[in-house]
Amino acid sequence: MPDLDEEFHAYAAARLERWRRGAYLLCGDWHLADDLVSEAVIRLHRHWAKVRRADNVDAYAQTILTRCWLTERGRGWRRRERSTAELRHPAYQPPDERIVDRLPLAELLRALGPRQRAVLILRFYLDHSVEETAEILGITTGTVKSQCARAIEQLRSDRVTP
Repeated sequence: MPDLDEEFHAYAAARLERWRRGAYLLCGDWHLADDLVSEAVIRLHRHWAKVRRADNVDAYAQTILTRCWLTERGRGWRRRERSTAELRHPAYQPPDERIVDRLPLAELLRALGPRQRAVLILRFYLDHSVEETAEILGITTGTVKSQCARAIEQLRSDRVTP
């Protein structure tokens, strides 16, 4: 039987990129997404002996990642890190077409409130059920459904508006 660290590393390595993309959709910032995933991985590793016995380890991990983001959103602006050094821009590189195609989606998601954004990402991007989404966010299934409906309605109205 592999030891707990090897098991954890194999589990996390297989899901790291998915967590990163999901975190980006939640927060809209690749750097913050990396920080959120790092924090979630630390928490998962710290409690891996308990986490590995969960009925749905992926849902448990997603709960931790989503709650890391919600906690970050609740921080006061004074407690967030800010860099002051100016960065030199590298020579122009044409953007990857896959990223360009996702930009309008990311902009639309940023227009939503944090709970609505989380519900849509969990339900449709990460393919969690209504029940799993409710459990991850700590809300009722009715709230998941209503937040989802309102978010989709808002996205449709924002998209139609010139």
